[in-house]
Amino acid sequence: MSGTNITIRVDADLARDARVFAARRGTSLSRLVAAQLETLVREDQVYAAARRRAMARLRKGYDMAGERSLSRGEVHDREGLR
Repeated sequence: MSGTNITIRVDADLARDARVFAARRGTSLSRLVAAQLETLVREDQVYAAARRRAMARLRKGYDMAGERSLSRGEVHDREGLR
């Protein structure tokens, strides 16, 4: 895997704890951060695609198989409910 180096600035205690965390998992801090970034980006891409599909469905609308739409008067007819 060819990659690009990035630099991040974190608190010294966090950096130490993160190196220990990565070592306990048998990986480097760099690989651990890269894997997390990849997960975040993929999740965002999946969410964005799902959102696009949902918005397209909403724009198209749904066939509710009804006979006809009620008029505003029919919807708000209180006398007809009694």
